[in-house]
Amino acid sequence: MTRIAIDAMGGDHAPHEIVAGAVWAASEYNVPIELVGKQDQIERELEKIKRFGIKCTSPNVPYSRIRVDVDKLDIKITHASEVIEMGEAPGQAIRKKKKSSIVLAVDAVATGSSQAVVAAGSTGAAMAASLFGLGRLPGIERPAIATTLPTMKKPVILIDAGANSNCTPQMLLQFAIMGASFVRGIWGNENPRIGILNIGEEAGKGNELAQSAYKLFEENQDKVNFIGNIEGKELFLGNCDVVVCDGFVGNVALKSIEGSSSMLFQMIKQEFKKDFFSMVIGMLAKPAMKRIFKRINYEEFGGALLLGVKGITVISHGASKAYAIKNAVRVAKEAVETEVNKKISEFYEG
Repeated sequence: MTRIAIDAMGGDHAPHEIVAGAVWAASEYNVPIELVGKQDQIERELEKIKRFGIKCTSPNVPYSRIRVDVDKLDIKITHASEVIEMGEAPGQAIRKKKKSSIVLAVDAVATGSSQAVVAAGSTGAAMAASLFGLGRLPGIERPAIATTLPTMKKPVILIDAGANSNCTPQMLLQFAIMGASFVRGIWGNENPRIGILNIGEEAGKGNELAQSAYKLFEENQDKVNFIGNIEGKELFLGNCDVVVCDGFVGNVALKSIEGSSSMLFQMIKQEFKKDFFSMVIGMLAKPAMKRIFKRINYEEFGGALLLGVKGITVISHGASKAYAIKNAVRVAKEAVETEVNKKISEFYEG
């Protein structure tokens, strides 16, 4: 069976929310898990879950506490004496802290103890540990983060969402191939549409990287179903399946999206509280607002796959709580079972 290793010490709410989400996933998806971190802290969290259950703060779940029989679950604990903090330089940290939770979680995948790793701590540390611990897939220069975004139609993959600030056109083409393999493997879309995130639709728009990538994509239509440039305003229309960009642009876009959606919902809440009639309208609109929030909430998607390494790494939001971690484990399980990496490798071997 697929076992998922989880960095229990990574993230803003570790280890409490991380352990809770991992146990929740083990129960709901019937998947064995390997909790990597400080053993005494992990065991304390497991005892709390046995006594009180899992407290869920997500508005997407209709009940606030989930009861789980921990003793019946396949849970393995691997002790890690060190933790890589958010402010540490990733490369130096993984070389210095060889017994850190993220390094040992990735090592569990490298040695076959687990088949995938979920991490909500430092993105840089998760990337560095995966790159050094697992290695790159053949034909891939750099791994890239594939983030799932909601649209008016169906989700779209944004790649790269922050792994590589400086890219070449060839790297963007590799990102497109990996993103297309993800969409084929996870969603069953055999001919995903690929677009380049740019400031205009015309081929001559954008910086040198965007223009050169456009030409390269046109020359490789046999490899990717390239439909042209995609402007930021078109990102959520659902007219594209994979949107490609360098990690700098992708991360700025992702953070802007997160901030805008959060601001919009806060503004709506404020308006619904301004007067009596607004409060009445707010109460009537609450079910619809919950459905909309469920569609755009990052917790639903769980985490982003780091594509291009010889193993499955899912990077979760640093603020992830139990519900998001549960869904991140689901993403990792699906990636293993649909053999996303095998599909990427087969493309280059073929």
